[in-house]
Amino acid sequence: MTKGWTKSDWRAKPRVQMPDYPDTAALNTVEAQLAKYPPLVFAGEARKLKKQLALAGEGKAFLLQGGDCAESFAEFSADNIRDTFRVMLQMAVVLTYGAKVPVIKVGRMAGQFAKPRSANTEIIGGVEYPSYRGDIINGFEATAEARRPDPARMLQAYTQAAASLNLLRAFSTGGFADIHRVHSWTLGFAEHDKAERYRELSNRISDALDFMSAAGINSDSAPSLATVDFYTSHESLLLEYEEALCRVDSITGQNVAGSGHMIWIGDRTRQPDGAHVEFARGVLNPIGLKCGPTTMADDLKVLMAKLNPQNEAGRLTLIARFGAGKVGENLPRLIKAVQEEGANVVWSCDPMHGNTIKAASGYKTRPFESVLREVREFFQIHKAEGTVPGGVHFEMTGQDVTECTGGLRAVTDENLSDRYHTACDPRLNASQSLELAFLVSEELSAQREAARRVAL
Repeated sequence: MTKGWTKSDWRAKPRVQMPDYPDTAALNTVEAQLAKYPPLVFAGEARKLKKQLALAGEGKAFLLQGGDCAESFAEFSADNIRDTFRVMLQMAVVLTYGAKVPVIKVGRMAGQFAKPRSANTEIIGGVEYPSYRGDIINGFEATAEARRPDPARMLQAYTQAAASLNLLRAFSTGGFADIHRVHSWTLGFAEHDKAERYRELSNRISDALDFMSAAGINSDSAPSLATVDFYTSHESLLLEYEEALCRVDSITGQNVAGSGHMIWIGDRTRQPDGAHVEFARGVLNPIGLKCGPTTMADDLKVLMAKLNPQNEAGRLTLIARFGAGKVGENLPRLIKAVQEEGANVVWSCDPMHGNTIKAASGYKTRPFESVLREVREFFQIHKAEGTVPGGVHFEMTGQDVTECTGGLRAVTDENLSDRYHTACDPRLNASQSLELAFLVSEELSAQREAARRVAL
């Protein structure tokens, strides 16, 4: 991908949001062990995803990226993986109907173990501890021992990621993902007494599937209706882990990040001369770049040149995360920077990270209405600019948690303590995620109809 680049070059660059391991010998041992393990994903899969993302950049596909804020060792189970996968499939069917294009399904799964933090320490019960940075780095428990960075956690993260991928691949091809089965789950959601607006769309999808079956197009005649492509992604924050799983593709000789199909650089780690950009620029995988209110146009131009010097379609996804009410003052200037460079990018909307608030109950939460407002603003700006809104990016779970307020089932501040399970940021629950998919589908459908009218 980049001439003269090696996977350890990041070590000579400034590093942020990464732990300082107290036991260097233990760290070296873990890195050497990981380097012997098989990669979790393969170069051909990453190239296939990149081709699909290229279509999203043209409006011929749509990216749905979602999953955990930070994967947990304690809550790891087949049921949790299945439930999140199932909700993403339901969302994808609804979005496909609205957009009338294929939906690219990318989970924040099998690798999303590390989290950046706003401070190095936090006060718990009047005692100052190192901040929790995700299970791959340290423990959530408020003890000095748990909060000490432990490199052995990388081995557990690898094992969990490998098991997760094994199950996801089985679900993707073993019949669980059959479109008729997936839609039958969605019908149950639409039966809610407050879901009238979604029931109509759900019934239209049913009619379309019934028509296809009557025409002889079913899972037997069209196996693609029973299987899906499902990819994994995570923030490439812990670079020792990323380097250890980096491999050379035997077909092209290019370097591939073997930790996940797509990796992204966070809003706190996108320094143009920093370690995280240095690592990401050298691998062939699709790369995501979080863009917040502090992203300057000149910096974005430098980052695009570094991360995608060949201007390859599908290589770079810009994930906008501004907050409701702030999209209009930030997104147009970044769109202008992209257009001035003639850069190929996929525009995706992350409406979660800019809308985090502290509820009166003391819990960190995200109001459903703020999330939806940012998505709508994202679509409105792209319509005004004549550019393509290529995808959405959600922190979500298939579990019935109470972490974000609002939605069809009206989670309130008082409800947050009922099932608040996240170790970091609040996630949409299964019902809120599917409701959001219906609402985004309406936006996509309206956008498509407007484009049709212009063509006429």
